[in-house]
Amino acid sequence: MKILVCISKTPDTTAKIAFADNNTKFASDGVQWIINPYDEWYALVRAIELKEVDATTSISLVTVGGAEADPIIRKALALGGDDAIRINADSHDSYYIASQIAAVAKEGGYDLIFTGKETIDYNGSSIGGMVAELLDLPYISLATKFDIAGTTATVVREIEAGKETNQANLPLVVSCQKGMAEQRIPNMKGIMGARTKPLKVVEPITIDALTTLASFDLPLAKAGVKLVSADTPEELVRLLHEEAKVF
Repeated sequence: MKILVCISKTPDTTAKIAFADNNTKFASDGVQWIINPYDEWYALVRAIELKEVDATTSISLVTVGGAEADPIIRKALALGGDDAIRINADSHDSYYIASQIAAVAKEGGYDLIFTGKETIDYNGSSIGGMVAELLDLPYISLATKFDIAGTTATVVREIEAGKETNQANLPLVVSCQKGMAEQRIPNMKGIMGARTKPLKVVEPITIDALTTLASFDLPLAKAGVKLVSADTPEELVRLLHEEAKVF
């Protein structure tokens, strides 16, 4: 079985976020980049678990980005990826990114494509569905459990107020979230081996982006906390009505 895992670099959750050029660009100076957690902890690790059950399984990684993404690709290879492809493009348009991934996936003939449910910087949750549509493949989102028997996958996903179990034949695209696998860290053998694993850089296909970034805005600063004495419930009611506007 051939698995393609889509990964993305995102700012570390502790990074201080700032913008430049009149709030039209993310200020990346001094930012520590990591593998998007949903891609690493759930999509990639579940692929590794499947390979541990079936040694004939191969795991390829794909990302869209410039050379600054190479360190996070090497970490993913250290965790257990076999080879990687970096599509040499810089875009934040979901359709453009999905089109690049789909072109690689079509050429590679993969049986299973894993994505994280979303990236922690843009929270778009759009790449998996777009890739599936572009490849005309079944798509199951928000997966918390994935099992496979032969060419039939059984996937448990979250729905409103519960869970549902789906079955689909390979090839298949699945977006992964918490519950799919447990986080791992690379061991020394994996780190050393990652240095020699293939990382192929390919140029992007020609495709027009459908969106552009107009500007970024930071969230409003949180207001201070007001303490209300238990002896004055009428003051609490007034604050909720006049300031919080909850009723």
